[in-house]
Amino acid sequence: MKIFFDARFTRTRHHDGISRYGSNLLAALSELAPVTGIIHDDAQRALLPTGVPYVKLISPMSPGEPALPAALNRLGADVVFSPMQVMSSFGRKYKLILTLHDLIYYRHPEPPHDLPVAVRAAWRLYHKAYWPQRRLLNRADAIAAVSETTAGMIADHKLTKRPVHVIGNAADPPTDLPPLTNRHDAKSLVYMGAYLPYKNVETLIRSLEFLPGYTLHLSSRIEPYREAQLRELVPNGATVQFHHGVTDDEYHDLLDHATALVSASLDEGFGLPLVEAMSRRTPIVVSDLPIFHEIGDEKALYFPPTDAAALARQVRSLEDPGDWEARATAGPSRAATFSWSRSARTLLTVMEDLCGESAGSPRL
Repeated sequence: MKIFFDARFTRTRHHDGISRYGSNLLAALSELAPVTGIIHDDAQRALLPTGVPYVKLISPMSPGEPALPAALNRLGADVVFSPMQVMSSFGRKYKLILTLHDLIYYRHPEPPHDLPVAVRAAWRLYHKAYWPQRRLLNRADAIAAVSETTAGMIADHKLTKRPVHVIGNAADPPTDLPPLTNRHDAKSLVYMGAYLPYKNVETLIRSLEFLPGYTLHLSSRIEPYREAQLRELVPNGATVQFHHGVTDDEYHDLLDHATALVSASLDEGFGLPLVEAMSRRTPIVVSDLPIFHEIGDEKALYFPPTDAAALARQVRSLEDPGDWEARATAGPSRAATFSWSRSARTLLTVMEDLCGESAGSPRL
């Protein structure tokens, strides 16, 4: 079985969510079976696992993308996995697994600002109806969803006739976990994520009105115009620290000294920062979303997404040393249920099943 893995959405300097998902899943899959990665820029290798062979093909944003299946046919591909759902498929002779991360942009249509203008325009049009999504997904032999929540949404909206498998997102377990110290009085909150409107960082900032003495650390990179918008919301006397991007070590240090990781997101397909925080014994205080319940279970504290006072009350509950320690110590075992190796084993089983089937899936 000749496996190809679409790594063309890998960033070249810093991972985003999809880039990190693909890179880590590829690394775990390569430990189970021979696999060839597909890149379009040699610089992507810096964020991809070493020891994996790569082929350099067309960029997924290129007008030449329709020629990709012919190239993979020539390379003898038996099965191809993509961490996105937009991979060209016309004329393919191999099995294809496409991924759907979430349905966020049907409810919150603003596209990421780093996409080309033409792609952003197409993005908005694409998310005005579900039928384009159905056409994309039905071109595949199987669909990967990154969570049970997303798999349920796919079923609810009848987005595909193909089998849907949960190839879950995960986080690497920490290798440098320091001794546990009770941080119920640290008065430090950490946010990791984007600043798009649906991320609702505004509620995190407003909650500081009810949390005197607390510092909110906004750890990810932010555009100047967005930083200016958020700074205007900071309550008098409150402290918000903009870190403008942090290394993994710096992020871990913030978590290791925090009272909690916080998120007031209105919508998510997963929540990798939640898993990362729990794995480092940092409690999580998050908005009351189905996906966050899937991740945090009873280990997390929840609040209505736009209720800043309720967020603050949940944070203040962690000022009790016993409550803080109980949630902190329960975190790693919960985080361990989200495993790259488990996801890779599931993906390999799907690939083996597809390649063991008789030909018959339509080649659209």
